[in-house]
Amino acid sequence: MHSTTWSPLAALFLFAGGAKLVMPPEVMQADIALPLWFLRSIGALEVLGALGLVLPSLTGIATRLIPLAAGGLALIMVGAVALPAITQGAAIALFPLVVGLLLALVAVSTARAQRRMRRLASASA
Repeated sequence: MHSTTWSPLAALFLFAGGAKLVMPPEVMQADIALPLWFLRSIGALEVLGALGLVLPSLTGIATRLIPLAAGGLALIMVGAVALPAITQGAAIALFPLVVGLLLALVAVSTARAQRRMRRLASASA
């Protein structure tokens, strides 16, 4: 498994999560009336998810975290689709919907590939 496949997704979440961690509260809460602690928590989860998409395949350590990171980020995107769709209309929710679907695809395909590799490894042992 090669991390460059989903590196753009990781970069997106590293940027978005990092921005939520350093952005001034009044700027971050200008469009969304959510508590600051919640927005900062989402930012931290996005940064951790981005690292979970890339670091395991770069290091070869804990590669089972990749589908978990992608699935966790996909769950975050459910909120990123629902909230704008309810408050601002469906068109604004299109980009997070596409990102969420891509993350779900990464989660499922990576988990399947890992299962196949484990079966092959156990069959050859």
